[in-house]
Amino acid sequence: MTAVNVLFLLFGVIAIGSALLVVSTKRLVHSALWLVVTLGAIAGCYLLLTAEFVAWVQILIYVGAVVVLLLFALMLTKAPIGLSHDLTTKNAWFAGAVAVAVAAVLGATIVAGFNGEVIDLHTVEIGGAGATGRAVFSSWVLPFEILSVLLLAALVGAITLSRRDKAEAND
Repeated sequence: MTAVNVLFLLFGVIAIGSALLVVSTKRLVHSALWLVVTLGAIAGCYLLLTAEFVAWVQILIYVGAVVVLLLFALMLTKAPIGLSHDLTTKNAWFAGAVAVAVAAVLGATIVAGFNGEVIDLHTVEIGGAGATGRAVFSSWVLPFEILSVLLLAALVGAITLSRRDKAEAND
């Protein structure tokens, strides 16, 4: 086992452990901070896979923007930042079973799809901005645009739902 494999395994264990803490902690701010650790570990995995551009995008956009936005939203909406017993559910075992089933299906799909494949890093450019841009804007342009429309619809829906509650409260 090489040092890269050991580091990849370490980053994977950190990502899984901190992801479990994201969903199991009863404090919202602690959950957001564990999300930073999870996303940082995933960025470390990208670095080990020689996808430097994707790793920096992961850090800049997800850690630097999304988590900061989440923390600002928690602070500005006066959400309870202390211990909250409302964050637990009686169906936690069901959610855990679904998570294990999804992980098993995803793992089986990855093993079946990439079993025995070896990528020669000397002949293929992987992880750079040029290769990522060519892949996204040539063969993946339609799914990329569909995802952007889906995210826009989710944003409009979230704004609509938040404004409806304030309008009902005023009546």
